[in-house]
Amino acid sequence: MYELIKVGEQSYYIESPAKIGVYVENGTEAYLIDSGNDKDAGKKIRQILETNGWTLKAIINTHSNADHIGGNQYLQKQTACKVFSRGIEAAFTQYPVLEPAFLFGGFPLKELQHKFLMAKPSEVTKISDADFPKSLSVIDLPGHFFDMIGIRTPDGVAFIADCLNSKETLDKYKFTFIYDVEAYLHTLEQVGKMQAKMFIPAHAKPTEDIQELVQ
Repeated sequence: MYELIKVGEQSYYIESPAKIGVYVENGTEAYLIDSGNDKDAGKKIRQILETNGWTLKAIINTHSNADHIGGNQYLQKQTACKVFSRGIEAAFTQYPVLEPAFLFGGFPLKELQHKFLMAKPSEVTKISDADFPKSLSVIDLPGHFFDMIGIRTPDGVAFIADCLNSKETLDKYKFTFIYDVEAYLHTLEQVGKMQAKMFIPAHAKPTEDIQELVQ
C-alpha cells in the first residue's frame, strides 16, 4: 500500500484505497490527482514526493468524497499548494460537512461525522483559474457525484475517478452510489468510447482496455 507505480513517461499513481494520481512536469513539479482519505495519507504522499525530489505544485480533486480529499488540508498546510476543484465539488471540499448532510438529508448525526464521510476543510481554487496546469485535460464524468471530473495527462494516461468500480465490487453490491443515473449512464457511454494508453480508475485495477469493465 502507498507504493508509487509508473504508468507513463510523466504519470504515476500511488496504490491506496482510492488511487492517487501523480503527474510530474519539468522533472520536479508534481501535481496530485486526489489526495487520499486522511492526514496519514497526506503524510505518506509527502514522503513519496520528497523521496523523489518532487515539489508539490497543486492537488486536483476529481470530486469531493472524503476518500479523495482527505489529505488536502495536511498537504496544503505543509506546502501551501493550491487545491483545484469544480462546481458543487468545490463547495463540498471547502465545507466537508455538506457530504454527510447531503447523504442524511439534514444536519448529520454524530455517527456520520467521521473521516470516511467528512474530510477536513481545505481552501479551493476553481479549475478555470489561470494557474491550472495547461498540460492536463479535464474529462467530464458526472453521475457518481455532482460535478466529478477525470484528468488526462499528455502521455496518454486517463485518471477516471469513481465512474467505474472493480468487477469484484460490482459482483458483491451489483451497483454503487449514483447521484444522477441518467448522467452516469451517459458517462459510461463516453468512457467506453474513450482512447487512452492506460486507464486508472480509483477503485479498480489499471487497464489498457476499459470496455469490459464498462459493460
